[in-house]
Amino acid sequence: MSNVQQAAKQVDAVVVGAGFAGMYALYKLREQGLRVQVYEAGTGVGGTWYWNRYPGARVDSQAYIYQYWFSKELLAEWNWSERFPAQDETERYLNHVADRFDLRKDIQFKTRVTAASYDEVSQRWTITTDDGQSVSAQYFIMGTGGLSVPMLPALPGIENFKGRIVHTAQWPREGVDLKGKRVGIIGTGATGIQVIQTIAGEVGHLTVFQRTPNYTIPMRNPKYDDAAREELRAQYPMLKERVQRTFAGFDYDFEDRNFFDVDPAERQRILQRLWDDGSLNFWIGGFREVFFDEKVNAEFSDFVRQRIRERVKDPKVADKLVPQDYGFGTRRVPLETKYYEAFNRDNVLLVDTKATPMEEVTEKGIRTAAGLHELDILICATGFDAGTGALTKVDIRGRDGVLLRDAWAQDGVRTTMGLQVHGYPNLFMTMAPFSPAAAFCNVPTCLQQQVDWIADCIGFVRDQGRHSIEPSAEAEAKWVAHHDELANLTLVPKTNSWYMGSNVKGKPRRLLAYAGGVGTYRAKCEEVKASGYEGFVTA
Repeated sequence: MSNVQQAAKQVDAVVVGAGFAGMYALYKLREQGLRVQVYEAGTGVGGTWYWNRYPGARVDSQAYIYQYWFSKELLAEWNWSERFPAQDETERYLNHVADRFDLRKDIQFKTRVTAASYDEVSQRWTITTDDGQSVSAQYFIMGTGGLSVPMLPALPGIENFKGRIVHTAQWPREGVDLKGKRVGIIGTGATGIQVIQTIAGEVGHLTVFQRTPNYTIPMRNPKYDDAAREELRAQYPMLKERVQRTFAGFDYDFEDRNFFDVDPAERQRILQRLWDDGSLNFWIGGFREVFFDEKVNAEFSDFVRQRIRERVKDPKVADKLVPQDYGFGTRRVPLETKYYEAFNRDNVLLVDTKATPMEEVTEKGIRTAAGLHELDILICATGFDAGTGALTKVDIRGRDGVLLRDAWAQDGVRTTMGLQVHGYPNLFMTMAPFSPAAAFCNVPTCLQQQVDWIADCIGFVRDQGRHSIEPSAEAEAKWVAHHDELANLTLVPKTNSWYMGSNVKGKPRRLLAYAGGVGTYRAKCEEVKASGYEGFVTA
């Protein structure tokens, strides 16, 4: 087949990814009468909840706000089983949505988009896939997620290991037999914690390789009966509006009071109440000063450190598990269930890789400065190239053929509201840098906000009889400056984490997420629409 024939297929919009964002984008754009083609690398829908099926995988936003709001019928018919559902339940929900709204007919599975180029004459994108297909689209939407490009540890000799190596984000559907095995796990972030607490009682021996200990919050996860579900459903109209205006897109928000206007005894009572809620409320529903004031942050940090020590029998092990060199909430805060109790078990060994660095992987296991740890299976809970990874992995070429990854490497990452990039007309993104969705947001809240904005923007272009839209260089520079100003007011840049890109060697260190909060972000997006997309250029 010739290249001309291959490029013959034309649609109005191409969406990459069939997770929360991609499925909603398909639904919204089809509602506007557009012909939409979705490409998905996996064999099914679900995005994060398709790929991340490791032991213990579980959502840590409450189910009743971790869902779509666009359909009253969907809200009425889906029954969540518990406050924080496991991976398989969330995946079932997303499959139900795909079936309920007949989305699969416009999704091509087992297909990875490898390149996209914009033609200035036709004002269209040509999108190429890994199987050689080519399609032409006026609008190109990257719904590829902020945590979707896994990172393997850069350890010498890793290819020599005779056992099995598996990354948590590439966990096989058939599972991995861990029973009685000598298992090692690298990483104690949110994912590593879920795995460790789940498999500690199943494996023969578990060696945990920890570089940075985490502050955590104990999860309180009650089951729902019909009465509880109906009580929640009665609140859905309120919750739908509430999550749009809070700092992190949850149904709770920061205290109105200043931390130091509350007497110390009352502050401790408030912290204990938030802690007992068993959710991220302690982090993003307490006092906003935890993100800005080192004295406030220290009080939060000490509170959590004490709770960790209370649960670990060996004081020397507790010393390793208690963070000391950064403040609470400046890294991603995980929820956990009996995580610390895992380290009270005789078959679990904690290795502090700062004290005894990992030197190499051998045929038999991992050698640290203190000796060899023999393993049958190595689990890598080593995270992702967050925010930018899924966007720079694709060869995206805008005006004058400029490759997006090269532009960002040369001039630094830049977006306008995490939705568009100057020089790339009709390219839209979700969960991209400089939006709250990059870190500080209940993801479904932000993704639905962003897809709504994208759909409205495309509707505006079509209503105006235009063909393309992009932010001006001036508008983009203004947003980036606003983002950086807010980021530098927080304590987050003081800590190394994936929030700052510091988990990827050579990646510029910069806060990826918009720190102004979901409510502020939504208001600014609404201002742009109300202004007739002032600062954006149409052609």
